[in-house]
Amino acid sequence: MRSPVTGIVALLALLLVVVVAYMSLFTVQQTEQTIVLRFGEPVDVVTDPGLHFKAPWNSVINIDKRILDLENPSQEAIASDQKRLVVDAFARYRIKNALRFYQSVGSIQAANLQLTTLLNAALRRVLGEVTFINVVRDDREKLMQRIRDQLDREADGYGIQVVDVRIRRADLPEQNSQAVYQRMKTEREREAAEFRAQGGQKAQEIRSKADREATVIIAEANSQAEQTRGAGDAERNRLFAEAYSKDADFFAFYRSMTAYENGLRSNDTRFLLRPDSDFFRYFGSPHGKAGAETPAQAKP
Repeated sequence: MRSPVTGIVALLALLLVVVVAYMSLFTVQQTEQTIVLRFGEPVDVVTDPGLHFKAPWNSVINIDKRILDLENPSQEAIASDQKRLVVDAFARYRIKNALRFYQSVGSIQAANLQLTTLLNAALRRVLGEVTFINVVRDDREKLMQRIRDQLDREADGYGIQVVDVRIRRADLPEQNSQAVYQRMKTEREREAAEFRAQGGQKAQEIRSKADREATVIIAEANSQAEQTRGAGDAERNRLFAEAYSKDADFFAFYRSMTAYENGLRSNDTRFLLRPDSDFFRYFGSPHGKAGAETPAQAKP
């Protein structure tokens, strides 16, 4: 029969084996690369994902091997034409040499601080060689490539590869932007006032021309109307003259009847005329002969 001491010893030996095995195994993820340290000194770099072995007294540090982001706060730069710029840029990088990275900066936080300093310096150098127009419009793509190349060369000593650098925004400072905006607004208002003045002048010319043409048209229409009325009056007089020449008595009788009709339209038939006036000649005689007794003379 076994003694209790033997069982305890076996259990302790098994526990020791488990602890040693646990301390000798480590896992490398697909997104990581691992540095094996012996008493703080790097002895190996493992980049293959999977389960790996190490000495129990060694330690490991995992370093990300994915593309990392570097968000740079807005910085001021001065272009070659002495215009100040507010530049908002960002970078993308990855750790290509884990051992050099660990020995130089040690962590991603420290690497971000170092890369921010290097990126700002590269921005000022490159943008200081070109004009404001080149930055905001003409050569932005080429400038970003130059900044990336310079930053990549400087970051190589830290085991870092710069994948890309982008300028998100490059603009004048706020006070300069307001001054430019105000100047553009004043210029547009001046142009608008000039266009309105030209339009008003053109409108006045058109109205004057239209009024002149209207006056000419009305005058010509009045002239034609007067001519037409004159021709009508002449034709009427000709017809009257022709009718009078054919039967003078009937024409005189017709004229008198027309005068009676026009003069006796209302209930008031009073006339201030002499009784022997020629107007009443058909009242005294159906033939309109002179010397006939008028209605007024026939009264007692």
